[in-house]
Amino acid sequence: MYFSYPNLLFFSTLMSGVLLSISSCSWFGAWVGLELNLLSFIPLMIVKNNQYSSEAALKYFLIQSLGSSLVVFSASFMLVYPGAASVILFCALVLKLGGAPFHFWFPQVMGGLFWPQVMILMSIQKIAPLFLLCYLASMSMMETYFFVVSVLSAVIGAIGGINQTSLRKVLAFSSINHIGWMISSILVSEVTMGIYFLFYSLISLSIVVLFHYKQAFHFNHLLTYNFTVGAKMLVFFSLLSLGGLPPFTGFVPKWLIIQELASVGSFVLLVVLLGSALVTLYFYLRVAIMSLTLSSPKLMISFGAEQSFKWLMPYSMFVNLFGLLIPFLIMVI
Repeated sequence: MYFSYPNLLFFSTLMSGVLLSISSCSWFGAWVGLELNLLSFIPLMIVKNNQYSSEAALKYFLIQSLGSSLVVFSASFMLVYPGAASVILFCALVLKLGGAPFHFWFPQVMGGLFWPQVMILMSIQKIAPLFLLCYLASMSMMETYFFVVSVLSAVIGAIGGINQTSLRKVLAFSSINHIGWMISSILVSEVTMGIYFLFYSLISLSIVVLFHYKQAFHFNHLLTYNFTVGAKMLVFFSLLSLGGLPPFTGFVPKWLIIQELASVGSFVLLVVLLGSALVTLYFYLRVAIMSLTLSSPKLMISFGAEQSFKWLMPYSMFVNLFGLLIPFLIMVI
């Protein structure tokens, strides 16, 4: 279903839109890439005979259309009113990205999608807005706006995920929190932002693929017979790594951002980000410990029973535990 010819065609045009946006020399070229990306993702979101995916696709289309309209509007006035146009353009990109305070659509759309579409929305759909924001970061007047969005995204993403019972919405608010980290890293180093995004995408993939195979959408699905000890351990390691708990891999990009922010004296932003990271670790641990302790009495103990995890187990372990090897690699280098 997911690898049919129409889906592969739409996915290829989706990636083409991303490449066109980040390689364009003008804002109008970037807008064309964003539109191509949007029109390619809508058919991928819609699942036949499923009203929730259709509703999510409609919400996504309306929000992204508003963002695209603001991009065109601001680009038109960039030469006449560069200050106001830059602020409008910044808000439009944050809206398309799903960052706070324009984040309200993001958990609702995520809640109506299936896991493959969730992964695309959490990773690929963020590439173009993030890279376009890097172009605005060079303007000194935009630093305050980057600071405000970073703080709001980190705080709202952390608080919003506490009482969620839907795994997709937990990952949605987690994504908003990570947006705060990535936007803050743009202020100090675009390379650090790219590294953070790469690690975030790889770790998220290990979680999403597991939930997709097991068709787990809510907390109670983690307690069913479908989850063996092997699957539960994968969930445990992946969530702790995504939360940035040392010595898992997810801590490495956070540590890079901590060093960069400390070197430029952004201690207020650093304290907010670290505080939000502790809160996100709380609801990650809540999910992870629940999956390990509140299990069925008929739980399968064998790791070998997970025939579908023959490739997922080594991938997940490598991605999430690679951070353990980094101190030794540094010593060798």
